[in-house]
Amino acid sequence: MTTLGTRLYTLFNGQLAGSDEFGNRYYRRSQRRMGMKQKRWVIYKGADEASSVPPDWHAWLHHLTDAPPSEQPLPRHAWQQPHEPNHTGTAEAYRPPGHALAGGRRAPATGDYEPWRPE
Repeated sequence: MTTLGTRLYTLFNGQLAGSDEFGNRYYRRSQRRMGMKQKRWVIYKGADEASSVPPDWHAWLHHLTDAPPSEQPLPRHAWQQPHEPNHTGTAEAYRPPGHALAGGRRAPATGDYEPWRPE
């Protein structure tokens, strides 16, 4: 949840740089201060979850690129998959076969395991 202070700071100092496919909005300080990096920040849509920031915007927030992805998108490769936020703790979380929340049925042992016995 965005605080009142962040909202006021954004209102008076923020310049919208763009938004991503998740609805997060990215801002930069409208004026640069002498000798300081430009301040950049995100206002999340919904819960404040850092894993919902796509890699392109993460690079811009951390000054790895100068132009925001809304102005100059980074090149995409054929092997890249679309970004997904962290699903841990949600219904979409990965659960391996045999997990208690995924049915709880493990495959039977194959016989390739030999227990250790002390001599």
